[in-house]
Amino acid sequence: MIHKTAKIHPAAVIEGDVNIAANVTVGPFTYISGNIEIGEGTEIMSHVVIKGHTKIGSENRIFPHAVVGEENQDKKYGGEDTTVVIGHRNVIREAVQIHRGTVQDKASTVIGDDNLLCVNAHIAHDVIVGNNTHLGNNSILGGHVTVEDFAGVMALSAIHPFCKVGAYSYIGGCSGVVKDVPPYVLAQGNHATPFGLNLVGLQRNGFEKAELRALRNAYKEFYRAGKTQAEAIQTLQVMAKDWPSIQHFIDFVETSERGVIR
Repeated sequence: MIHKTAKIHPAAVIEGDVNIAANVTVGPFTYISGNIEIGEGTEIMSHVVIKGHTKIGSENRIFPHAVVGEENQDKKYGGEDTTVVIGHRNVIREAVQIHRGTVQDKASTVIGDDNLLCVNAHIAHDVIVGNNTHLGNNSILGGHVTVEDFAGVMALSAIHPFCKVGAYSYIGGCSGVVKDVPPYVLAQGNHATPFGLNLVGLQRNGFEKAELRALRNAYKEFYRAGKTQAEAIQTLQVMAKDWPSIQHFIDFVETSERGVIR
């Protein structure tokens, strides 16, 4: 069903079980096919492809040549009805690719709210992206990657499959990430290594001086005190009684399956 207020260019192709909400715009030469839901006020520009079983929320902007919901590149994929779910107010720039999930994992690729996905960013199958993230030009999230809220993955950086990028962390440009990057950490290089806290990002997002001081002390304890990971965690657990942000750091490290960068 297409809402009467939606503006569909006559050169667009829409087929299948497609539901388009109020005030959506669809540009020329865009192709929408499959089991598709597009939320109110979303702008879809020219030459966009939206396929598969895909749900897109409200007030997103999708730029030319983006491909959303296409078959993934996993050799195990056999055409199963897996999904892409995108939240609200995301900016999806030119030539971004967002592939559907696999039944071997979550069966869904999920993008949250208020994210900026820059030109030619690649979001592979079963990726989970939180809210308010920034994925730079030509960044690559391999299959099964998780990117937590307010994290940044800068241009030409690649995140290895199954890795996690913690909240408020920042991956510098041209980096190769093969282990998990804990929350709040600035990482750079190939392979990426820690270079301190993402202080600029933390300050921009409202972290006060006292909490920044606590996080800085936690970082020093974990990375610079010459302790094993288990020894450092013991000290951080005491600090976490006053700071939930440090508890999140601990939880992230202790649940890491690939291990964290050191």
